[in-house]
Amino acid sequence: MSARNPSDNDPRIEQPGASDREIQSVHAILLREKNEPAEGYSPMPLLLTFFVCAMFIGVAIYFVNNLGGFSPLAYDERYTLEMGEAAARGGGAKAAVDPIAQGKKLFAICATCHQAAGTGVPGAYPPLAGSEWANGSEERVIRILLHGLTGELKVHGQTYNGNMPAFGPGGGYNWSDDKIAAVLTYVRQEWGNTGGPISAEQVTAIRTKGAAGRTKPWTQPELEAIP
Repeated sequence: MSARNPSDNDPRIEQPGASDREIQSVHAILLREKNEPAEGYSPMPLLLTFFVCAMFIGVAIYFVNNLGGFSPLAYDERYTLEMGEAAARGGGAKAAVDPIAQGKKLFAICATCHQAAGTGVPGAYPPLAGSEWANGSEERVIRILLHGLTGELKVHGQTYNGNMPAFGPGGGYNWSDDKIAAVLTYVRQEWGNTGGPISAEQVTAIRTKGAAGRTKPWTQPELEAIP
């Protein structure tokens, strides 16, 4: 047995450096003891959460108290029409609505078939510009819009066969009497047409008396029998 060298434990004597393998072994141990990375995120501090919520609430209160009478519903034509109807039902003064302006907005739906210039589509949807139907009997055009139209219809001697849906109460669009009157007034006074305006009272009278209980669309022969 060899004698132990006293210098091995002497701190004053520099010890030989560690080998590469020893260094790698130590690093491996340190890596194993390190916490594994975790998915997700760190939650927001509670104090910061309360601060952000308080800011949102404060801004909301500020805008509510400083709207200056502004309402986004002012740009919704459905609201402007129905506002007058609600006022009338409640006994208040009915809001003034320009029927031509309102009718023009509502006609955007009709323009899908009849076109924005009222020219219609050949063979399918009849024109409204210069139409003897649009300029003719008020009762006929009211009934057409209330209950719709089916079958062939002649305009300017040309035959059209595009069905029209019902716009009145119970129909696909469920328009009020005011809306029907407004769009008919617009059609009868646009594109050079010379028909007179139509009132909501006229529409109501025909709907509740002249055509009460009607559920199916009109045909040309039926309409021609109406003065």
